[in-house]
Amino acid sequence: MRYTLLGGSGLRVSELFLGAMTFGEQGGVGAPPQECARILGAYADAGGNVIDTAINYRGGASEEILGERLQGRRDRFVLSTKYTVTRDAGDPNAAGNHRKNLRLSLETSLRRLRTDYIDIYWVHMWDAGTPAEETMRALDDQVRAGKILYAGISDAPAWVISRANTLAAWHGWTAFAGVQAPYSLLRRDIERELLPMAETLGLTLAAWSPLADGILSGKYAREGTAGQPSRIDPANLTDHQHEVAALVGKIAAELGVTPAQVAIAWTRARSPVIHPIIGARRHGQLLDNLGAVGLDLPADALARLDAATQIDLGFPATFIRDTSHWVFGAAESGDARTLR
Repeated sequence: MRYTLLGGSGLRVSELFLGAMTFGEQGGVGAPPQECARILGAYADAGGNVIDTAINYRGGASEEILGERLQGRRDRFVLSTKYTVTRDAGDPNAAGNHRKNLRLSLETSLRRLRTDYIDIYWVHMWDAGTPAEETMRALDDQVRAGKILYAGISDAPAWVISRANTLAAWHGWTAFAGVQAPYSLLRRDIERELLPMAETLGLTLAAWSPLADGILSGKYAREGTAGQPSRIDPANLTDHQHEVAALVGKIAAELGVTPAQVAIAWTRARSPVIHPIIGARRHGQLLDNLGAVGLDLPADALARLDAATQIDLGFPATFIRDTSHWVFGAAESGDARTLR
């Protein structure tokens, strides 16, 4: 396992993050505590050090299981959790990114995780009703109190994150060091705004669902899917999803690896700021995902996967690209002599 720095900080984080959304059996198919211990052990043995959970995962069971399993070795991990999602559907102030919910959510997570600090505390989702100034100041207060070390944000527009970090820079508050967003061969939306923003601002991008809900693992091949536990109905998959999954499987067979390893390796190859979040309900699934470490896809394989899944970046990206020859003329060639 290789390590890079979290955003612009000095904190070293492993190239793959472990997602703990499957930790616990509440609310559907998940992993029992004993299997969670095996998954966590395999991840640690591979050199992984970032564990990602949230206050609402499995109704709080994910945090509780991690709190129990990390006793005596908590400081060796970069432990991250998230807040925003409601703690009590009947309480209008038990959700959102405002100061009250942040404080009470943080105290709940600290208690469940059996720790006195969180390494990375993520805003789980943009809350348009809470001013960015309030959220950023409240996060900074918790950093100064020593209860969180770094802050991040998940599932938010690029302009919101950019503005929030600009406000933090102006006021001397703690800025976001990372962003979480879905990214896979079947969901490349972040290439329009979020990924360029993360690269430009020096943010770590934690990519969730790199296997597209298991589609890219080969789990939902056109045949042989009946009876397998699933969050999605295989009958609802589109022809495009099947075609991309088949291509991933074909390349995996050519390279002597598994489809999941190809899909995760492709995600890693897209940008040095990307850290795929891998999750599993079973120890064997986690070992398969860990096999993506050190897998560098050949240029031909990357080109085939890119061609099969390319998206239209839309306005303004495509407009700027398509009119650059008219705007810059000879300078478009990049010839240094024309730019002096």
